[in-house]
Amino acid sequence: MKKFFKEFKEFALRGNVMDMAIGIIIGGAFTGIITSLTENFINPVLTVLMGQATYTSTDVKAFAAAFLAAVVNFIITAFILFCLIKGMNKMLTIGKKKEEPAAPTTKVCPYCKSEIPLDATRCAHCTSQLTEN
Repeated sequence: MKKFFKEFKEFALRGNVMDMAIGIIIGGAFTGIITSLTENFINPVLTVLMGQATYTSTDVKAFAAAFLAAVVNFIITAFILFCLIKGMNKMLTIGKKKEEPAAPTTKVCPYCKSEIPLDATRCAHCTSQLTEN
């Protein structure tokens, strides 16, 4: 059961799954902006142009306030998602050990200064006999 949850955690926190989830949430919040734009600006302008209604300045202020509320809602949602992802990325790096640098596999020839394998006894470039250090 422990392995199952470990595999699920790896799946859920994989980059493409998280990107898709964030895209869906941001898309939903942006839908609110588009809906508010059409309901509070485009539809009233069309009804006025068609002569079916007139709006007062109070109505226009209410429409603008509703649209502004949708924009603020989007910004807050995006900020919260940003903070969550930033926190999750930090949590994922807490338990990981830093990789040790790989042991060197080459050394520098003391005569010609070219790189040669560590266990070489003669330089392949200048053919100098190498002494053990």
